[in-house]
Amino acid sequence: MLMRAKAAAGLAAAGLVLGLTGTLAGAATAAAAPAQQVPTQIVTIQAVNNLGLSTSEAKSVQCYVRDAGFNPGAIDGQLGSNSWKAWQRFLNDRGYNAGTVDGEVGPNTIRGLQRFLTALGYDTGGIDGSAGPKTRAAWKAFSHLGGGWC
Repeated sequence: MLMRAKAAAGLAAAGLVLGLTGTLAGAATAAAAPAQQVPTQIVTIQAVNNLGLSTSEAKSVQCYVRDAGFNPGAIDGQLGSNSWKAWQRFLNDRGYNAGTVDGEVGPNTIRGLQRFLTALGYDTGGIDGSAGPKTRAAWKAFSHLGGGWC
């Protein structure tokens, strides 16, 4: 009850009255300001997800997938959608089931990558579709296998 009295006092000070039904009386309706035209531009965002790899490590895995016959685009150390599409194609081609080739690093892509890394003997912490610390460490170790791929 004390809380309601304090709330009512605050509303009264603001020039509003709280009626018995709990509705406000005396509140004015604010009119929206007219919308102004703002110039717009289309921006394409290309997500880069290196899963913890440095630029040189990412270049290594780009070279690996390229040398396996899948085009990752520029070997620039940025694992963007073209690199991930190449990895998804590679993983699907090898039977690791990365799902849809869309360039997005979702749970299916991560599971496919985990299957691949596990088959090579790396500990990914399980095939769970989550790029946790063990999956990231396995991916990093793979990028250094044989001194790198570039």
